[in-house]
Amino acid sequence: MKRAGSVLAKGLVAKMQSSTCALATRHAQHRFFSSTQPSSEEVESSIPQNDALVSKEDEHKEEKKRVRLSDVLISEVLKAKHAYRWVDPVIHQDATVGEAIQAAIEGELSGMMVVEWGENNHKKVVGLLTSRDLLRIISAGLKDEKSNDDIMSLLVADYMTPINQVIYGRPEETVGMCRTLMAKLNIRTLPILSKEGRVEGLITTRDISDFGLSAADKGGKKNYLNDISERVGLSSDTSMAEPPSYLHAHLAMEQSPLFLNVGVSELPHPFKTYEGCGMSQRDHGPRDPSQDPELSEDAHFVTTVKLPDEKDGTLRDVTYFGVADGVGSWRQYDVDPRDFSHKLMGECENILLEECQSQQLSGQGGSKFRRVLAPSEILSEAYERVKAENVIGSCTACVALFDNVRHQLHFSNLGDSGIIVLRHIDSEIAGSLKRDRVTPRTERTSDLRVAFVSQQQLFSFNHPYQLGWTGEDSDGEANSFKSPKDSCTTSIHLRRGDIVVMATDGLFDNVDIDDIAKVGLKWEQMSGFIQDGDISAREKRWRMGNSLTLVSQENIGDLAADLCNLARESSLDSSTDSPFAILAKENDIMWSGGMPDDCTVIVGHIVGRSADDQMDMDHQ
Repeated sequence: MKRAGSVLAKGLVAKMQSSTCALATRHAQHRFFSSTQPSSEEVESSIPQNDALVSKEDEHKEEKKRVRLSDVLISEVLKAKHAYRWVDPVIHQDATVGEAIQAAIEGELSGMMVVEWGENNHKKVVGLLTSRDLLRIISAGLKDEKSNDDIMSLLVADYMTPINQVIYGRPEETVGMCRTLMAKLNIRTLPILSKEGRVEGLITTRDISDFGLSAADKGGKKNYLNDISERVGLSSDTSMAEPPSYLHAHLAMEQSPLFLNVGVSELPHPFKTYEGCGMSQRDHGPRDPSQDPELSEDAHFVTTVKLPDEKDGTLRDVTYFGVADGVGSWRQYDVDPRDFSHKLMGECENILLEECQSQQLSGQGGSKFRRVLAPSEILSEAYERVKAENVIGSCTACVALFDNVRHQLHFSNLGDSGIIVLRHIDSEIAGSLKRDRVTPRTERTSDLRVAFVSQQQLFSFNHPYQLGWTGEDSDGEANSFKSPKDSCTTSIHLRRGDIVVMATDGLFDNVDIDDIAKVGLKWEQMSGFIQDGDISAREKRWRMGNSLTLVSQENIGDLAADLCNLARESSLDSSTDSPFAILAKENDIMWSGGMPDDCTVIVGHIVGRSADDQMDMDHQ
């Protein structure tokens, strides 16, 4: 059965490769420019016989005639695609995975809109299914040891992206805008939605690459000889290149587990008391800013539990952590905004502790282990428990787990809390797009950069997605709450030395992410992890077995506190616009200075040895 499933997977991979194996967008741009510019013969014939130089004005006119691919309307790309070949990119919600694979291969489709039939054959869109979704279904089925028939008989409606989560573009938007959107969200298929609410078609990365290439550009003897003939076929002695030298140190440690030291800091809204929350220092009076974390509507949890590895069932330590930001406007309804967020995070931790206990009991009884719980599963089950206990309120939420064996950080984020990852990236090897262009190389003491920023989700400015409960179910557009399945769920590979920052919006609204990196660098230097920006010395120390794990464990709380205190300081500064104020003005809202708010910061430091490792202790 596994073999049959593998053949299907290979067939779908081949289809995906054929769908995306087009010339690069830059090459398409070059061809497109060429087709819009005069040939060399035309240019020569247009030059006056007296060989007079072309004026600047004429050059400017010629330049204006040129059209950049990124400036072309996406509707033009869609028209060109449909003019070449029309395939209705739809599949019924009751179709099976096997039928979807067949439709994708026969229609050369990278994605299909999932529909249900209405009156007069009206096709009502209910979701989106992509070829990557189909591969995930096959992979999950093989992992669960399902038979080929069982996998192929699954319904696409159970695995599609529901309509309320589908990302779309507009016909009047440009190729550049759509391409940027697809890159930011890591999607390859973008439905184009008209103002009338109709999906006019699907745009893929291949469609963008193909646009501007005529049939003559892609076929014929001349183009084959010029572009393809010398690139066909690899010799029998072709081999793969070794990894770049700057990755050797990291790759040598890839087979060893990594460990996470965690620190937490939290501060309430500076003008909050047990009687209420002021909007300004005037409301708060002559008192000092609040310091009692019990006043905070933010909540968090950090726990390490023993759960079985999904491959061999071996029990191992898994660290989970999360934050939730309660919505303060519930006070006007006599609801304590702390209740919902604190209960949600408490239930997340309870679920993990219960799972850990059940795994131990299962191991004694000899039954099969379950896999490690995904953050989205934990968030979903905790949300159901909170509703079952009729806890009124709402909050944003972010839950993550660190897989120390595979060096992966998995997380689900809903709303405007989030995660950033700081990493040392050497400018000399990072490529021009990743270089620090602000500070001259001679003046830089380190290359600690923001390597990752999680996606936030908002209805509009200062109106983030929320989990919530009013005491009764409400469906449809009247329900402004989201569910855990709407969260942004993804993973990122971590490296030794990385700094992971998870926080509520109290940090990100008041401190620019580049300033967060500066605070992280200062902490590294104060703790002795980095000296004079010398990354090679750090890696040499690692090879000698000195991870400074105990120093990290003892000091990581200081970094969390530094970031939390900086957020508090910035929130009270009326002379400098915070990230919140800058974004407010971009959305035509007058706001200056900082944004006073609760703030919770969880910081993780990735180290190579456990704090209990005796060898590391001997080095310190």
